[in-house]
Amino acid sequence: MEDEPLDGGLANAGAVVRRGEHVVRPAGPHSASVHAFLRAIGDAGFTGAPRPVGIAEGRERLTFIAGDVPAVPYPAWSQSDAALASTARLLRAMHDASAGFDHRPHAWSEVLADPTGGTVVCHNDVELGNVVFRHGVAVALIDFEFAAPGRPVYDLANLIRLCVPIEHEVDRARMGWRSADRPSRARLAADAYGLDRMGRAELLTAIDGALLRIEAAARRRFGLADPAGADLLARTGGIEKYDRRRRWWAQHRRSFAAALA
Repeated sequence: MEDEPLDGGLANAGAVVRRGEHVVRPAGPHSASVHAFLRAIGDAGFTGAPRPVGIAEGRERLTFIAGDVPAVPYPAWSQSDAALASTARLLRAMHDASAGFDHRPHAWSEVLADPTGGTVVCHNDVELGNVVFRHGVAVALIDFEFAAPGRPVYDLANLIRLCVPIEHEVDRARMGWRSADRPSRARLAADAYGLDRMGRAELLTAIDGALLRIEAAARRRFGLADPAGADLLARTGGIEKYDRRRRWWAQHRRSFAAALA
């Protein structure tokens, strides 16, 4: 059966293929842990993630989920409030399904993990390219390589960072995001997720932490003088985008606080 190349995100570009009813992609150091998690939430009734098939010869195999996965520049339909709300609801359903999973016997990626820690396995990278949509509604999350135990509110903070998005105008335009009332979109995501009053009080601080975490990870990779990492960074706005994002967030954080109150 001939392999069909799939968009594998920036890190795995060109290395992810569909083979019949399965997706085959490079395995990582934490793939076995991710597979255990995916089996557990699938057994708990969550249908919004691939089912693991196996790992062999440095490749992992998962079930293929049909649908539309947006790519940069993001199409207008993927930027709708309905798409954002459905993604937040899907994330909440995943968190609910993972409540009974014991993460402790497994090893997890620390790259984007909640620095505070937690007991619920979080995706940590819910950006549009990691969401499968059908008719503009989110039906599945994919690409769990950065999954790790943390707080659900931190996972939601990363979704808001990536899908509202929290980004300087230069980088917003580069990715094809339309102009929007972003504090209102953050509130919409929190509402759709079903975040309670205590969670809303934590959310802004969680966003602060998520922004710092991804910047630290990018700067570590930048400092390694890794050619692949440097190329990836250049294609996604350069290391300067983190300075731009930090300035933008400092200017607009108060508006987000008001919207989330």
